Amino acid sequence: MNKNIKNWLFIGATVAFMTSCDSQLDVKPTASIDESEALANSQAVEVTLTGAYDALSDNDLYGGAIQYSGDLLGDESEVRFGGTFTTMDELWRKTFTTTNGQAQLTWLAAYNTINIANNVLSAIDKVDADKKNSVEGEARFIRGLVYFDLVRLWAKAWGDGDANTNPGVPLVTTPTRGVSDADYRPRATVAAVYAQVIEDLTKAESLLGNPSNTGFASKSAAQAILARVYLQQSNYAAARDAANRVITGQQFSLTETFDEAFSDETNDSEIIFKILVTDQDGANDLNLYYAPATYQGRGDIRVQTKHLNLYQSGDSRGVFFVRASGNTFTAKFLDQYGDVPVVRLAEMYLVRAETNLRLGTTTGATPLSDVNLIRARAGASELATVTINDVLAERKLELAFEGQQIHDAKRVKKNVGTLPFSDNKLVIPIPQREIDTNKSLVQNPGY
Repeated sequence: MNKNIKNWLFIGATVAFMTSCDSQLDVKPTASIDESEALANSQAVEVTLTGAYDALSDNDLYGGAIQYSGDLLGDESEVRFGGTFTTMDELWRKTFTTTNGQAQLTWLAAYNTINIANNVLSAIDKVDADKKNSVEGEARFIRGLVYFDLVRLWAKAWGDGDANTNPGVPLVTTPTRGVSDADYRPRATVAAVYAQVIEDLTKAESLLGNPSNTGFASKSAAQAILARVYLQQSNYAAARDAANRVITGQQFSLTETFDEAFSDETNDSEIIFKILVTDQDGANDLNLYYAPATYQGRGDIRVQTKHLNLYQSGDSRGVFFVRASGNTFTAKFLDQYGDVPVVRLAEMYLVRAETNLRLGTTTGATPLSDVNLIRARAGASELATVTINDVLAERKLELAFEGQQIHDAKRVKKNVGTLPFSDNKLVIPIPQREIDTNKSLVQNPGY
């Protein structure tokens, strides 16, 4: 995919324009389509929304980079990066340079996706009445999801200093069509970005239904990501209630076994939102980096004994690994064309357990029953009592290699190896290219 920020609404506009022509002889060159024509009708806006999903699935976003960034940045010697890419080695070692190419690609892919969503929302009044709620809800979900992970990776964590003054990321909610001085935005505060994320996801929840294809935004997906957002803010009541809405909605159920949660043949009941991947479209860089060559991967991210020793005997999660060339790899992403999970139902049970426990409540179920439900599915022994540390340990075992490690460490103020949770090395620097281009930007401390 082209990584440059430009007029991304042309992704879908070409198709919409061509289908409206009476004759192929009337087709104008794509580059000459005026923006008023590109988003002139419902079909054009809907096709542009398809472009937003395509951008979201980029390997530099939720096709892998968002997830492995959270894992490698939060690693405590439980994996080893053995690949040749210095950009990812910097991420794993926490030795970022401001010219890190992967960080720049993810930043650009994120704002590319946001800009497409902004284009959709700018033309929402052109959408047919029976589709308007869905289109707006999907675009808002996409924008809210991307901004949430941008601010988590490129800014100080919520609770690390004052969110009302800490710089977050540039907040852009209108389309960028050509670049002018007005498009060079300063960094909004962490609090302002979170407010926009919550506004978008809350609106998406109110507008969306629950389609059977979980490769598309839905009410449940908005609720699940809201649960993550509120948990990151330590807003335990709101996180509990959002997770509980997903669970009690009864659209989803845990797969019978843990390994079934990572097979496209069996995991439809558990995956709340995923990135669709086929042999023609989509990217699965979790397979590329976490799987060995025998499963079409590079085998760059290798699981170490320190991690394997976390599992009890009998816990199926502790044997959900493969060995190749003398190394150990997670078995979560062995399918080259497997869909990429973004959020699963198991996480919602653990959010509800933790927040109920912190609040002394039993909304939906007791914390002990929720934790034991997850453990029973994995074949682990039941707990007689449960503490916050038990829930956090369960999150680590259940959600390993799914991108949550650095964010959990920061929200509970836990060291990452020898680094305190607030260390500047645990925040990705703003790409130097952006700093050089946009004089309104300030760099993160320490870079």
